[in-house]
Amino acid sequence: MEVELSDIGSSLIPMSETKDAKSKGALAPGTPAPDFSLHSTPDQTVSLSDFRGAPVILAFYPADWSPVCGDQMALYNQILPEFRRLKAQMIGLSVDGVWCHTAFAKDRNLHFPLLADFEPKAAVARRYGVYREQDGTSERALFVIDSKGVIAWSYVSPLGVNPGAEGILAALEDLSPSQERK
Repeated sequence: MEVELSDIGSSLIPMSETKDAKSKGALAPGTPAPDFSLHSTPDQTVSLSDFRGAPVILAFYPADWSPVCGDQMALYNQILPEFRRLKAQMIGLSVDGVWCHTAFAKDRNLHFPLLADFEPKAAVARRYGVYREQDGTSERALFVIDSKGVIAWSYVSPLGVNPGAEGILAALEDLSPSQERK
């Protein structure tokens, strides 16, 4: 199933009306992506380094079950075939526990891993510069990491706004084999 950008554009806001990742303290493009290992299920962990050699999309979000987060993760699930066409792996991260993620993923029929940045609390969100100390959650932040493990694109959306997928898709297109250098 191919999804047209017009099908996913309704939740987008112009980039000029948002704050870029750097202004929010998030790691900037060109920065090596910090590796991590987090639980995807109670007995399985996923490490960023497991995906070296292909692009990775990290979608930090505040919490399972919130309306905007649910819509955002459902959108990414819907366009997963497009991410896969671009050879990218989608990963969601929040400070919720693994059991909460398991129930949320099952309820929403998600087909990509949700990682629990639960204990130590938000250790990965802190390393990526997207932890919201005042709320105890992460920012709504996106990172596209290239096949070599370097952040190619990062973006922090206003908390109550679904950032959509246009920026992710543009960053992945820029990473396509015809665009990569070296």
